[in-house]
Amino acid sequence: MSNPQVETVTTSADKAKLGVAALLLAAALVAYYGLAKQGQWVQWGALLVLLAAALAAFFTSETGKSLIAYGRDSSREVRKVVWPTHKEARQMTGYVFAFVVVMALFLWITDKTLEWVIYDLILGWKR
Repeated sequence: MSNPQVETVTTSADKAKLGVAALLLAAALVAYYGLAKQGQWVQWGALLVLLAAALAAFFTSETGKSLIAYGRDSSREVRKVVWPTHKEARQMTGYVFAFVVVMALFLWITDKTLEWVIYDLILGWKR
């Protein structure tokens, strides 16, 4: 069994950046609801400015940088995928539908056979 690596925030600077990001996020929500009487422009402006500041604080931390690296690696891997052609996709879809129909018929026949054996032959409950 493999031992998964658990990444934790170790430096004080990273802890401070994540704390500031959390506080800015909370401040954004408080400002949004607290400035409801000031008008929608002020309300939404404060929300967006504080959210942008929270994101900036988060993405300057090591956790944010590793998240960006993960996103880049993921997009690089998606570009490597060989996607099926239209014909191949249509054929596979047809195979799946055919399999579903065959399984549905098999289960229906099995159900009706068991119903006949249990109710008619064993219990004698004729309909």
